[in-house]
Amino acid sequence: MRAGQLRHRITIEKPGQTQDPETGEMIPGWEVVATVWAAKRPSSAREFKQSQAGQSEVTGEFQIRYRPGIDATMRIVHKGQIFNIEGVLPDDRSGREHLTLPYSEGVNDGS
Repeated sequence: MRAGQLRHRITIEKPGQTQDPETGEMIPGWEVVATVWAAKRPSSAREFKQSQAGQSEVTGEFQIRYRPGIDATMRIVHKGQIFNIEGVLPDDRSGREHLTLPYSEGVNDGS
């Protein structure tokens, strides 16, 4: 993987618990796993109707250098936008050079 293709700085987050500063209560939130360089490739956009509400879903993929522990329960934050990781695909050769992370955006990107 060529370093020049990795020009997008992304943050990978996993579900976790955060503490409410006012009450001290533990609430569901997101924890940072890593901040890495990635290649971003949008692949399609489609509009569909669900429950009589028009929504738009954008899909594509991020490609990062190999990193163990990444899974589809995590999400990516890039320039303030949230992307759901739909799967984790290792490279064809060794499986340890890079990961391709197919993503969706705009439908289930809760906070």
